[in-house]
Amino acid sequence: MPRYPLALTLSLLATPLLAAPKPCEALKEEIEVKIQAAGVTTYTLEIVPNDEVEDQSMVVGSCDNGTRKIIYQRNG
Repeated sequence: MPRYPLALTLSLLATPLLAAPKPCEALKEEIEVKIQAAGVTTYTLEIVPNDEVEDQSMVVGSCDNGTRKIIYQRNG
């Protein structure tokens, strides 16, 4: 089998694995690292169900297959 079709087939099979949703805690930790790298020291990140989101502008992430959101609020 030529290498090009084999490589294409393998990459197509791996694509869903790359797009797999992240667990909420893992995504929250990634967001915290980015916020702290930006120099923000006082903030709150909260994981909430979709129906509890009051202000969409506070949403910084979606997790658990889109059933929960991560809310960011800067304090101070």
